[in-house]
Amino acid sequence: MESLELILVFVSFLFLIGCLLTPVADRLGAPFLLLFLCIGLLMGENGIGGVRFGDFNMAYNIGSIALALILFSGGLDTSREIFKKAAAPAMSLAVVGVIATCVIVGVLIHFLFDFPIGIALLLGAVIGSTDAAATFLLLRQRNIQLKDNLGETLKVEAGINDPMAIFLTITMVTIVDNDLPVDLPTLVSFLPELARQLGLGVIGGVIGGFVSAFLINKVKMPVSLFAPFAMASALLLFNLTALSGGSGFLAVFICGAILRDRMTHQTERVRQFHDGLSWISQIVLFLMLGLLVTPKDVLAHIPLGLGVAAVLIFIARPLATSLSLTPFGIGWRQQAFIGWVGLRGAVPIFLAIIPVISPGPLSTGFFDVVFVVVVSSLLLQGWTISLAARWLGLVAEPEDGPELPLREGKD
Repeated sequence: MESLELILVFVSFLFLIGCLLTPVADRLGAPFLLLFLCIGLLMGENGIGGVRFGDFNMAYNIGSIALALILFSGGLDTSREIFKKAAAPAMSLAVVGVIATCVIVGVLIHFLFDFPIGIALLLGAVIGSTDAAATFLLLRQRNIQLKDNLGETLKVEAGINDPMAIFLTITMVTIVDNDLPVDLPTLVSFLPELARQLGLGVIGGVIGGFVSAFLINKVKMPVSLFAPFAMASALLLFNLTALSGGSGFLAVFICGAILRDRMTHQTERVRQFHDGLSWISQIVLFLMLGLLVTPKDVLAHIPLGLGVAAVLIFIARPLATSLSLTPFGIGWRQQAFIGWVGLRGAVPIFLAIIPVISPGPLSTGFFDVVFVVVVSSLLLQGWTISLAARWLGLVAEPEDGPELPLREGKD
């Protein structure tokens, strides 16, 4: 009992300190979540707290639940209008963009750093997706209103690209762990699994969304129970979809979007509850990931991590964005902004846990490299999101009126 009380005191203290320091982060212009990551580092075994936490399996389980709740909240914030405006380009970014990022990063890391191609592609898969938590929160923190439906595109992309990154990560972990050849027949053999994960994820999300909305609309329960009921429904759907072999993360995002559209009452109450829950999940996730990192071990991987980050930020993400959006006739300024604001956050660090806990050859050094990449992305891209939007002329002022279509038109 005493140890449980001490744990609760410790976690609550970190949470409160982080919340109280948020005005400092705003004044410095620092990404809010980076603050909690730093607090976790400071309280870790090499910091002032001296807390030893190295249970990667527990971190993976906690991270799965936190990410599911974050994506469910993201779905609740995504209206039908947003889907109509951004569905096609966001879907292209979520599929073509993630695959292209994985391949470009993998090939360049293979040649530049002499990594085995399997491990290089695994690294590209882990850092291939943008982060829903970082994207949603940073746009809110900066209070940025974007022209041309760019905000909607970024949000939808961040909400639906995680399943592809997760699939690619698991695929490459299987290939690396079993020393399989990285060739076309091997990769094609995994396509049925991809179809199953995405298909069951979509089906589960649609069914879960309609059933949850029907029950909320029809069953008379105390008003204060609607939001917890929605949360329990999302977690149940996440686990049932995962047990069936589908993507639980995709399912909860779709469920949240349908629930928002189909609920006839208490919509705002449910959204506000899950918005707060999403903040808590993000904070807990970043604190935990900060505790999981050992700074003295990370120092040895900083040069490699910075090199991978440079390849990702300046080459892979812009090229992948261009490949994904050019067929839609989207202008160069919009492409440049979306290519730059490809924030990496908790999701890549979370995915980096998978090869560490698998029985393969990779150790915590792989996790440390991904950690450096994510921190570099949050610092460089997170700090410059406002500057990039203004420099490219994409910030919507109140007098701009209705948003323009995503296509750039005449310059």
